[in-house]
Amino acid sequence: MQKIVIDTNVIVSALIQKSYPYLIIYDLFIESKFQLCVSNQLMVEYYEVLTRPKFSKYQDFFSRAEALIVDIETKAVKFVPTIKLDLISDEDDNMILELADECEADFIITGNTSDFNFSTYKQTKIVTPKNYWDYHQPE
Repeated sequence: MQKIVIDTNVIVSALIQKSYPYLIIYDLFIESKFQLCVSNQLMVEYYEVLTRPKFSKYQDFFSRAEALIVDIETKAVKFVPTIKLDLISDEDDNMILELADECEADFIITGNTSDFNFSTYKQTKIVTPKNYWDYHQPE
């Protein structure tokens, strides 16, 4: 089973519009077609970002976010990264790489192509939601 790390921007997008992030979360993750890998630090970021007042303009955003967080807490596998990286200027993005390193992720799915401007980190492919959906999703 694929091990996946999902950047927070993909989670937000899945809750706002029905596009590739939505399909990845609701057609694949919720159906347990891949293993979502998280760390305590990433979960804190998910909580922090998903409770920002700016998202109140989207209908039912907070109730859907809360339900998704419960699913993530229940289904995801938690890892404790043991390395500290400084490869990307945004510290939160280094946290994603540290987690991918620890869990030996197959993919990092992110919409942040400006900071993740490389296609692999060790054994992990770094892909956009569309690229993952079109070329890498599990059967």
